[in-house]
Amino acid sequence: MAMAPTPVGTPDGGWGWVVAAAAFTVNGLSYGLLRSLGLALPDLAEHFDRTSQDTAWVSALALAVQQAASPVGSALSTCWGARPVVMIGGILTSLGFVFSAFAGSLLHLYLGLGVLAGSGWALVFAPALGTVSRYFSRRRVSAVGLALTGNGASSLLLAPVLQLLLDTFGWRGALLLLGAITLHLTPCGALLRPLELPGDPPAPPRGPLAALGLDLFTRRAFLVFALGTALIAGGYFVPYVHLAPHALDQGLGGYRAALVVAVAAVADAGARLVCGWLADQGWVPLPRLLAVFGALTGLGLLAVGLVPVVGSEEGWGGSLLAVAGAYGLSAGSYAPLVFGVLPGLVGFGGVVQATGLVMMLMSLGGLLGPPLSGFLRDETGDFTASFLVCGSLVLSGSFIYMGLPGAVPSCSPASPPATPPPERGELLPIPQVALLSPGAPHSTLETTC
Repeated sequence: MAMAPTPVGTPDGGWGWVVAAAAFTVNGLSYGLLRSLGLALPDLAEHFDRTSQDTAWVSALALAVQQAASPVGSALSTCWGARPVVMIGGILTSLGFVFSAFAGSLLHLYLGLGVLAGSGWALVFAPALGTVSRYFSRRRVSAVGLALTGNGASSLLLAPVLQLLLDTFGWRGALLLLGAITLHLTPCGALLRPLELPGDPPAPPRGPLAALGLDLFTRRAFLVFALGTALIAGGYFVPYVHLAPHALDQGLGGYRAALVVAVAAVADAGARLVCGWLADQGWVPLPRLLAVFGALTGLGLLAVGLVPVVGSEEGWGGSLLAVAGAYGLSAGSYAPLVFGVLPGLVGFGGVVQATGLVMMLMSLGGLLGPPLSGFLRDETGDFTASFLVCGSLVLSGSFIYMGLPGAVPSCSPASPPATPPPERGELLPIPQVALLSPGAPHSTLETTC
């Protein structure tokens, strides 16, 4: 029996916390698994006798396909609901890992992990996270931050588990078992109960272009946000693939390299929760927080590339652990802000479509960043240049965010104009608008010259 949508209104909790828990698991079995998958790349390079650049395309394709096809997942979710789309995506992801366990060449892995599993991930992430944003208003960024901690929690758990599976069963057995684990995405989709909100279109959009939400690019603030996010993605995802190989290059063993990934994951997860709470207090406009933490993430990546490992070969690489933790704190703080600011830019009615479009733009960075990092490693002999380049890209994107309304304080006090209702997007209709805090009854006063 089909379940009717929940009555009109943003519940700001209730079943929304179940939806957030489902999105937590979805995030862990997508981005968290991708981050840990870098531990298997050296085994793949040795087995197929290929370079780091060649094997990096396995993770890069999976990441790029997931993000490039995310608007498809958003469009299907807009037309038919998030629940069936996410359930089908979980089945496709599991099949991709099982298919790849029997690979006879890197091309086989490109198709299995890159195309098939990546397509499955494209159907699960944007609909799940967009549904979380629709269930919350006052505690929106906190809920999104909670959902996004699945990335760090999964990395913390899967990094040592994957290394154990690789040592015990080899890369084929590890991929086969990961196929069983990723099948848990399907019951997560079943928990995404439909919800009606003010601002939703009275009927599903007609035509593929309308379903994709391409008209959002006609809004200046969303266009600025999309350009900055796409540039940041060129460096943001490199540590997902090459942080563990970088630790191995620095002389750390497999489990010590896994510890580096785990430390970054723990810091990442904790920062997402803290930053989500901070953003919901309304003390600082979300665009300003977005630019600040984006810049700190770029500086953290530069530090990962520049700080050498100090100690003996049997040591634990304390300096690398420290900078990996600092990077995790900044990257984790940035993540919930990217998706938490979207309802303010496009309104609740367009948040699922906007999530898919932003991830599509991020796919360019996800596709080009890791292979470029692998190329620089092959040319220079280590990952130092790779992390310097990706850190510079993240810093550049953070400067673009300064073009968002409320990102840069002005010179003199100004009276706040009327704030549009949140279902329309409180940042877009008026260029000099006071940013409405989800947790406060009044707007944060901005200034003008």
